[in-house]
Amino acid sequence: MMPASGSHPYAPPEFGAIPRRIVSLIPSMTETLFDLNLGDRVVARTDYCIRPEDRVVSIPTIGGPKNPNVSAIISLEPDLIIANHEENRKADVEALQAAGLVVWVTYPRTVDDVFVLLWDVMNTLDETSMVPRVRLIEYQYDWVKSLFRDETDLPHVFVPIWKDPLMTISSDTYMHDLLAVCGGVNVFAESEGRYPEVTLADVEAAQPEIVLLPSEPYAFTQADVAEFSQLNIPAAKNQQIHLVDGSLLSWHGTRIAHALEKLPVLLKEVR
Repeated sequence: MMPASGSHPYAPPEFGAIPRRIVSLIPSMTETLFDLNLGDRVVARTDYCIRPEDRVVSIPTIGGPKNPNVSAIISLEPDLIIANHEENRKADVEALQAAGLVVWVTYPRTVDDVFVLLWDVMNTLDETSMVPRVRLIEYQYDWVKSLFRDETDLPHVFVPIWKDPLMTISSDTYMHDLLAVCGGVNVFAESEGRYPEVTLADVEAAQPEIVLLPSEPYAFTQADVAEFSQLNIPAAKNQQIHLVDGSLLSWHGTRIAHALEKLPVLLKEVR
């Protein structure tokens, strides 16, 4: 028996028959489908759907998340297209729907939302073989949360997501919630907007103890480590500026298992 997600704005659509031909427009969802034993139903993916590497190589690509080939998708006659509110354009979703195709627009904004999504996928697609794996990730989540529930001295973290202009995350984001779960305090949590623009002076004023430079959506490099190391912040003084795999911070779905394993260890270094 699997938990029901109930009604929510991004719940899966209803189907007359279980979807067997799926187009994934989200890299994290492509990986998730394979992890949940649903990879054999994926008939197309985006250019950025690169995981699992050994499995997706044989699946046709239909452009990027922001510029999918709508005509190519329509020609595949999928039973279901899985998209994301932020990662895909509304115009493309509407064009696919206008062609009579079913599009499930997902939008997890918290770690809890990710688990709702995982159960929705398994329920909607009637594939239960990976229920034990998802339950194990849930146990992992509960355990990680318990580690920091009563902690008051948690490291202050800065996570830029873009460089020009310099942008970061506020409290109304999945990345913020994930950081909190893993034992970090987002220094720009109270900023206006979900992805506020900040300056280097703002970063210095925030005094982060650790800076995480992700590989996506902007690919930060060692040169950026050197630049941030010049700032008057604890993270620079204590050499706590790190390049990190961006998928750990921004990919939803089953990738959260990797995030829950690696991020708490990384954040613990400054304690």
